[in-house]
Amino acid sequence: MPNLAKKNIAISIPTGIGADIGGYAGDFGYIARKFSRYFHTVINPNAVNGGIFSAINNDMSYLEGYLFDEFFEGKISITPKKPYEQNKIGIIFESVIPKNVLNIHLNTLSALEMVKGIKTQEIIYTKKEVGVEIKIENGISYGNLKNPKTLLDAADNLVKKGIEAIAVVCYFDEDTEDEDYSNGIGIDPIGGVEAIISHLITKNFKIPCAHSPAFLNYDISEHVENKKVSSEMISSTYLPCIMEALSIAPKINDYKNGLIKNKDIEYLIVPTTAMGSKSVLAADKNNIKIIAVDNNTVCDADYKKLNIEPFAHFKTYEECLENII
Repeated sequence: MPNLAKKNIAISIPTGIGADIGGYAGDFGYIARKFSRYFHTVINPNAVNGGIFSAINNDMSYLEGYLFDEFFEGKISITPKKPYEQNKIGIIFESVIPKNVLNIHLNTLSALEMVKGIKTQEIIYTKKEVGVEIKIENGISYGNLKNPKTLLDAADNLVKKGIEAIAVVCYFDEDTEDEDYSNGIGIDPIGGVEAIISHLITKNFKIPCAHSPAFLNYDISEHVENKKVSSEMISSTYLPCIMEALSIAPKINDYKNGLIKNKDIEYLIVPTTAMGSKSVLAADKNNIKIIAVDNNTVCDADYKKLNIEPFAHFKTYEECLENII
């Protein structure tokens, strides 16, 4: 349970739009932790996921993008976990993951259980290939699933067994390396399709979900990399960050029964150029204070174009924090 003396805020870092801060590998994590010292913080998974590391703590509520929008539209509410309370996590592996790659992920699950006590309650394999297709267009990453039903069938099986949060591991058998992204100046090439995978589960089951890719090449980098992507470059699997965060992800309730509702959010903090999301438009409609922070993205939706009057506009997240605490 969060510290009830703290006010609630939300920070939006949308996936796959090349945010200068938060568009890489957990590179918003240290900032999220600063905000969580003073506020209970609703946050996007990609903002705190960093390969083998996670910036998550019990003063953050990890809310996947679809649920983030649903929350601000007043369709759901959330109840954060109490300290040391954990969700029952189930994991879905795509059936076509090669044995050598799968073994690395299974060893990772064992390590999480032994070191951190994060136990996987159920493991299930899809009956068919999911078929992930990656696409990038106009600077935005997205993609497609050839067979989404096989994922839904697996998730349905887990939910019927009492699972409270779902991790998904799909196979990426094509080269997803991007030189710009590796240098900390491009977009995450797989972020968009990962959002499609998690949206599919959360939309149908209203349950916390996050995706971790299984790559054909799982070698870690031998070079000194840009700090923004360094956590991915030392990770052969990204399962640790999503498992740690899913273990304490909030319970999703109907609007009346959760502890925290959209009206309980003091501020919604968003990049200045990415204010066209459902969550921002809903917050504006419901008189929730919106704060714009300069954090470049490939989007072109600032508050002037959308005729939204923000509560405040800051140049940096540090400046924002200093002015709202």
